[in-house]
Amino acid sequence: MRIIEDPAELQAPDLCGCGFVPTMGALHAGHGSLVTRARADGRPVVVSIFVNPTQFGPNEDYARYPRTLDSDCALLEPLGAAAVFVPPVEAIYPNGLAAARIESEAIALPAVATAPGLEDACRPGHFGGVALVVGRLFDLVRPSAAYFGEKDFQQLRLVQDMVSADRPRYGELRIVPCPTVREGDGLAMSSRNRYLSGDERTAAIALARALQVAHSAQRVETAERLMRETLESF
Repeated sequence: MRIIEDPAELQAPDLCGCGFVPTMGALHAGHGSLVTRARADGRPVVVSIFVNPTQFGPNEDYARYPRTLDSDCALLEPLGAAAVFVPPVEAIYPNGLAAARIESEAIALPAVATAPGLEDACRPGHFGGVALVVGRLFDLVRPSAAYFGEKDFQQLRLVQDMVSADRPRYGELRIVPCPTVREGDGLAMSSRNRYLSGDERTAAIALARALQVAHSAQRVETAERLMRETLESF
């Protein structure tokens, strides 16, 4: 498994038409499942690890986001990843971060990233940064397929719409949704789960279970009742 910092090395013949798994590192079994899925398509797999500054707000956790490259590589190598792309910031944003932030703010985002009132409502600027970095990574890696977990569903839909709206740029690139992987207690695996206190983790599990029971309801009123009962049971 190669560790690549120079984007020019991504155009090596053995990586052409690769399957691509973009990440911010601090990898877990959920990321591993994306690599396994990509490998099943018979292509070499490139995994990127880049903590993207343009998708973090001013009071978010960019500075303390976990950087765990050694353990990340230890997880990836037995899964058969061909290469890990670990670019410096200047390789992704050669014109500097200030220019990148202006560019991210100017991106015309699809409605799925601006209208639902979900993550878009509480993290202004986040999806502009996501769109900017994902587009840049696609340009550098030039994959034939990219694999995204359904856990970050609004992000997945953003990437799908972004690619389908700009085929001249992205060609036949295929976006492959992959199922959410959960902990034994039902909490979706996330690099940020390590931040949770005991009480916060209990609350997160309660919310996940409430959403699961509501999913089976046929009426809104029933879904609300089931969610309330589930939340109150914790």
